[in-house]
Order: sequence, then C-alpha cells, then structure tokens
Amino acid sequence: MTTSSGSGLPFRVLKKATDMFARDTGFSGPELHDLFAEHTDALGPYQGWGGGAASRWQVFQDGVNALSPADQRSFLLALCDYDGYCKYGIPSMEDRSALRAMLLEDTVPGATAAGKALAKLTDWTAVTRAWQAALDKVDTDREGAITATRTMLESICKHICDERNAIYEDGWDLARLYKAAASSMEIAPDQHSEQIIKQILTGVTTVVGGLAAMRNTLSDAHGKSKRVSPASAEACEARRQRRLCGRRILD
Repeated sequence: MTTSSGSGLPFRVLKKATDMFARDTGFSGPELHDLFAEHTDALGPYQGWGGGAASRWQVFQDGVNALSPADQRSFLLALCDYDGYCKYGIPSMEDRSALRAMLLEDTVPGATAAGKALAKLTDWTAVTRAWQAALDKVDTDREGAITATRTMLESICKHICDERNAIYEDGWDLARLYKAAASSMEIAPDQHSEQIIKQILTGVTTVVGGLAAMRNTLSDAHGKSKRVSPASAEACEARRQRRLCGRRILD
C-alpha cells in the first residue's frame, strides 16, 4: 500500500477508530505492530518489551496515518469485520456498525444533493422510497441495499417512460427498461453519431448492466449458496453507481 504523511480521515472517524481498537478494547502494542506490518513498514519492529513504548493509541494513529487515504478507509473497514483474537477484546457490534457507517457515508459524493433533487419531483414517491432504502441498508443489510439500488433505477426508468408516454411492460428487466427510457430521452448510444457522445452513453449502459448483474448474484433477491455475502464496499459501490446513473438520467 502507498503511504501518506497525514490522515485523510475526519478527526471524529480517527478518534472513534482509536477508541475502539487502541484504548479500552482492541489490540495490544505488539499486536498493533504486527497488524500494521502487513500494510506498511513505517512503524518498524515493536520496541517496548523493556518498557518505554509509545501508547497504544499513538501506535494506532501513527499506523493509520502511514497509509494513503483510500487505504485508511479499507484498513478500518476490514477491522470492522475482524473476528480474530485481540488482547483487550473485540469492540462491540454497535461500535463497529457505527464506525463502518462513518467510513462509508462520505464515499458517495452527491448522495445528499441527489436526494434533495428527488424530493423536488412530484409523483416520484416510489423512487424516493427506494433511494432512502438503499441509503439505510448499505451498512446493516448489504444484500438488501443492492436490491434497493436496482429497484430505484427501475422506478426511475418507469417514471420517465410514463412522463414521456413511452411503452414498457412491468415485467421488463432493468436493461430493457433503461433502453426504453434512454430512447425516449434521446440519450441511447445508437441515437448519436459523434464518437465521444456514444462512448459516454455506452458507459452508462454498461454500468446499468453491471448493477443488474450484481443484483442477480449478490442481492437478497435469490436463494443463497455457501458464497461469502457482499462486503460493505460492494454495497456502497452499488449505491454510488446507482447515484451516478440516476443523476445522469435525471439531468
């Protein structure tokens, strides 16, 4: 991982993480050195066996600050799911959920603005409900968040078709609904000849297809195999991509 001279995290996030993993609960000094050694060599070997070691909270913050901003978030998100041994005990599920939510809340720029834009639209209640459902579930119900992501895009497409008198069927999948909505707004790739415009519009279509595939394999809409459930990052990415697609259509 790359290193950074300072923390890219808000102070409240770093403090929350420090309190959880390097104070009353969390890791010992040697454990922290071993933990960060997998990501950076900035801390070096543990030197406190004879006394005089840095405080655990200092070691923790030095280790976090040695990571790039993106790696800091990834590292702390992984700690939220850590279920191994630590000398002072694993932080409570409530604390880990709170920290996870704090780490994820700033990773979807424009979510608040998009929500306000939706609130101004009339007769778009279904879209607004799906939008809020995805925001609420991204931390506590990751599979449900992915399903809500697709539901919102489907609702957007149907609302647009309704407003533009475009024909569609309720049973159509997301890809077909998006194609109908895009065509009604003249933003389908095959409706443009300029290469750069076609490339942009094709990219949006690709993202929509990816979200549909993610929902089919990782959401709560189907029976489960022994596979690992979607991570917070996957649910957050689905939400981010949904927001980008939704704003592109609405704009």
